[in-house]
Amino acid sequence: MIDRLIAAFPEAWRGVAELAAAPIAWLPRLQQILIGFFLDSASGWAVAAKCALLLFPVLLGVAAAWCTGLAVYTLPFRSGRIHFISTLLMAWWDAARAVWMFWVGMIRVGAVLVGWLVTLAHLAVKLVFGAARQLVTLPMAVTGRMTDHYFRPGVPWLAFVMLLFWCALEATIFTFTLMPTLSQVLADLAGSDQVPKATGALLWLFLLFLIMGSFACVQALVDAVKKREVKFIVQIVLVELFVMFFEVMFLYREMVDAITPWIVQQTGEKFHPGLAFTLGVATFGWVGIRGMTWFLFGQYGTPPLLAVISRQPMETPEGRPVKVTSEPAWWREPLADLKREIGWLHEKSDELLEYLGLPVLHLFAAALNFGMVLATARPVFNLPFKSLKEMMEAREALTATMHLQPRRQGNL
Repeated sequence: MIDRLIAAFPEAWRGVAELAAAPIAWLPRLQQILIGFFLDSASGWAVAAKCALLLFPVLLGVAAAWCTGLAVYTLPFRSGRIHFISTLLMAWWDAARAVWMFWVGMIRVGAVLVGWLVTLAHLAVKLVFGAARQLVTLPMAVTGRMTDHYFRPGVPWLAFVMLLFWCALEATIFTFTLMPTLSQVLADLAGSDQVPKATGALLWLFLLFLIMGSFACVQALVDAVKKREVKFIVQIVLVELFVMFFEVMFLYREMVDAITPWIVQQTGEKFHPGLAFTLGVATFGWVGIRGMTWFLFGQYGTPPLLAVISRQPMETPEGRPVKVTSEPAWWREPLADLKREIGWLHEKSDELLEYLGLPVLHLFAAALNFGMVLATARPVFNLPFKSLKEMMEAREALTATMHLQPRRQGNL
């Protein structure tokens, strides 16, 4: 474009026109060379690398060259030329520092990213090994927590559940042994061979309550002995004898009768047990089974059963109270971790933004300084910026500078 303007002058004036356009005539050709340098590349990666490392410094250099070339034309009309030239030279110095800080900033960003990647990789490896260790030690940790909580004073739920399970199991066994006899009795009473289908369920429920009542009688006898109430002990012993007689006569005897054919077969039909033998075996069976189940879990599971039925609190054993620390809700710790992670993410994102923004902003500020030196003979930014906050505050300084009146200086 400048060559066309020079060619428009007469032949005699072209030398003067070329001399006048010399400060800026070379800039368009330089721009074309630079454009070719960026576009003529072997691959897209080369173009990306050139743009990332050289585009902004080159744009700053082109802007500085244009401002300097145009400033040459304003020198004859300026006051304070020495101050203007020194300011322009300082702008070039700031531009050189901005380019250097841009490259240093890019290296810094790369180093920070590599450091973060290494840190994240280390954290990932640490989490993997920590998770593996937690997985290996999980059974022991769970067992320890369960043991710690279980052995604290409170309701013996394990014994309570075992008692209920045993009562249900015993009721099932006696239902199986009593069902033939009961079916025959009901058939004789009703005059029909068919027994209602609900008979088995009702019999099982009836036996379940009877067995629970048997454990309750044993618990009442134990409590009476502990309190040394003689009259009540005699009454409970009589009641317990009646309970034993009922269970032995109608429950355990039926079970012994069910295995009697097997006993006869094993003895070669030489031994035929009578009623006394059957009742004796049933009695010993009742005493043995009640004794084993009572000392294993009955003495611990019966009080909670009676407390649930009566809806009364259990009596806790006397002793030093155990101080149980209240544990926070399970979701509070993950929520606190999430808040800390969000805060860390915001902090690091601001830091990364500052790392990425400051090098580029230095170049733009240096280019703007050239424009302001050309227009007002003074720069607007004091480079380098130390933080993004300082850069944001510089906008107010720019606004204030735009309203300053030019200073009167003597001609030099």
